[in-house]
Amino acid sequence: MNWIVQRSAALLAGLLLAAGAMADSYPAKPVSLMVPYPAGGPSDAIGRIFSTPLAKELGQPVLVENLGGVSGAIAAQKVLAAPADGYSIFQGSPNEVILSPLANASVRLKAEDFRLVAPIADAVMVVLTRKDLPVNNVDELIALARKSGDKPLSYGSVGVGSLYHFIMEHVQQLTGIKATHVPYKGNAPLLQDLGGGQVDFAVLVYSAAMGAMAEQGRLKVIGQLGAQRSELLKNLPTVSEGQALKNFHYKIWTGFMVAKSTPEPVVQRLHAAVGKTLKDPSVLAQLTLQTQMPSPPMTLSEAGKFFEAETERYRALARSIKLQPQ
Repeated sequence: MNWIVQRSAALLAGLLLAAGAMADSYPAKPVSLMVPYPAGGPSDAIGRIFSTPLAKELGQPVLVENLGGVSGAIAAQKVLAAPADGYSIFQGSPNEVILSPLANASVRLKAEDFRLVAPIADAVMVVLTRKDLPVNNVDELIALARKSGDKPLSYGSVGVGSLYHFIMEHVQQLTGIKATHVPYKGNAPLLQDLGGGQVDFAVLVYSAAMGAMAEQGRLKVIGQLGAQRSELLKNLPTVSEGQALKNFHYKIWTGFMVAKSTPEPVVQRLHAAVGKTLKDPSVLAQLTLQTQMPSPPMTLSEAGKFFEAETERYRALARSIKLQPQ
């Protein structure tokens, strides 16, 4: 019996030494940062903001790889198919790892397959309307929707099962209004149709292009969805400042993730490196130019609890709106 105990102890010691050695040597080669959308978009911009300072912290190149498709799920699945060694990092958000499996029957991954190393950026989501819709705030929008009766207002989103679709289903559930969902393939065509008056309103991530259209009088931005007003939009009230949607707030975050089984020392090394990049003045300045706010610092434990809470939040909402994967 003693030899079994001794052998088990030796095996455990070997595993611990191997893990320590892996942490000491990681990374020993370039690291891939998987961005789940094509080059040139906002997600790609965030990846390229972080790649150089993160490479400096890790001591190895961080190579941005773009792979779009199936609302970002193809890229997520490619990361999960790679060895869980920290050399494939996924730059993800709730859209790809939490919502995509709930809305798309072909997506086999689940949020629990990933571990959130750290959130890195928060975007500002806003409510916007066509220029001639007779409302100037969210309370007035909801009041108008109640009066619409047999001709409900139309709202656009970037697709069935997207976060923006979820949010509007939640609004309808809370307020009892009815609105017609018009899904689009992306932000650009939806903004174009809002500017042309083909759709009444939408919830989207705020962008410089949207701000320019509002300044030109081509659409109206009437509220933001954060718990507090963003530093980027100090003069725009939050939805929860009104009467119709008290305590109603959402944010969309982006974070770096790895496969769940990635060794703990490697995750700790990545977490420390990401934390340092979030203090880099050039990173903070470039995020602001992209209308993104740096995420508050979190420990690994806090990041894990945050990810679990976000996953359950959206799953509960999917159940409440009876969302069925298509």
